[in-house]
Amino acid sequence: MYETIETSIEGRVATIRFNRPKALNALNSKVLEEVLDAATKYDADPAIGCLILTGNERAFAAGADIAELNEQDYASMYASNFFTGWDRFAALRIPKIAAVSGYALGGGCEVA
Repeated sequence: MYETIETSIEGRVATIRFNRPKALNALNSKVLEEVLDAATKYDADPAIGCLILTGNERAFAAGADIAELNEQDYASMYASNFFTGWDRFAALRIPKIAAVSGYALGGGCEVA
């Protein structure tokens, strides 16, 4: 269903796992879109009591995807409010836990 994340549910606990191992789970707009979609659904589901956000053994998330950011300039980043999606994720009411293993750099550390 998703390209850049994997999701699972065990009991009342939902898990979203970043799945971009070649990019050390670097965060790009596709990751954000998919995390928001899954997390919003879990937030609205009364059967889900908690959300775990995780990566893999090598990296939780290596920060912003520099390849994507390189294509942007200041004006386009400002006009698109590029990083506000993570604010929407943080504002979800579901309790969130970051299960960090490996690198959590830059934006990955901020997400954690």
